[in-house]
Amino acid sequence: MHKAGFVNIVGNPNVGKSTLMNTLVGEKISIITSKAQTTRHRIMGIVNGDDYQIVYSDTPGVLIPNYKLQESMLNFSNSALQDADILLYVTDTVEKVDKNAEFLEKVQRIDIPVLLIINKIDLSDQQRLEAQVEELGKLLPKAEIIPISALRKFNVSYVLKRISELLPESPPYFDKDALTDKPARFFITEIIREKILLYYQKEIPYSTEVVVENYEDSEHLVRISAVIYVERETQKGIIIGHGGQALKKVGTEARKDIEAFLGKKVFLEVFVKVEKDWRNKDNKLKAFGYQLD
Repeated sequence: MHKAGFVNIVGNPNVGKSTLMNTLVGEKISIITSKAQTTRHRIMGIVNGDDYQIVYSDTPGVLIPNYKLQESMLNFSNSALQDADILLYVTDTVEKVDKNAEFLEKVQRIDIPVLLIINKIDLSDQQRLEAQVEELGKLLPKAEIIPISALRKFNVSYVLKRISELLPESPPYFDKDALTDKPARFFITEIIREKILLYYQKEIPYSTEVVVENYEDSEHLVRISAVIYVERETQKGIIIGHGGQALKKVGTEARKDIEAFLGKKVFLEVFVKVEKDWRNKDNKLKAFGYQLD
């Protein structure tokens, strides 16, 4: 008997979905920062065993869209409700129980096993946690509630145990040596975007997109040329920084992580270009992989 299925992770921004995803997969698939809306795409991480294959999906945080990019991000989250065999709805001990009630109603209506994960329990106490469990039990009465700390790996093994038990019988969906559905170029753009999220403030990280324009792989060296797109000339100046120092820092730190990811020496060039209002342009969102045919 072989088991296989799609385990999709959904929830509001900043509740620890990506941390949980990386812990379950055992690899850093999703970038993690303290900023909301770090995840923009739906990213798969695949875990294989002799008699099972678990296909995890990390998704963008559920939000009310303010521009077309956020509409596409919400579409990724909604699609995760439609093709899941098991749904992990992640909340935490900080956010309001009924935050984003409309999405919670969609979760309530689906007819698959739902594991309601309360993350960051190390930031709460027993009394508050018990009250939260009671409230969530009323909102999602069919869900199994599991308190965890993804960061400290507390009770994550129990989540994995329940996933293994609920996984349907099926042949594998991907090759048994596959780790993700994304190409190397995607992870390179995510590594660079992670550094932008870490080193810049306010609207700057949310106005940027990263594209790998050239990727040359030889035996001992990978040459990469990447472009950071921004929406305005003033943003371009901030990204580059005085004397190019800010951009140099992003490139240096990203190169170290890309070398660790690829297991090779990397020569990385990073440029900055302005693409006015790209977050609201269908053609640009499609070119950047946010809108599907």
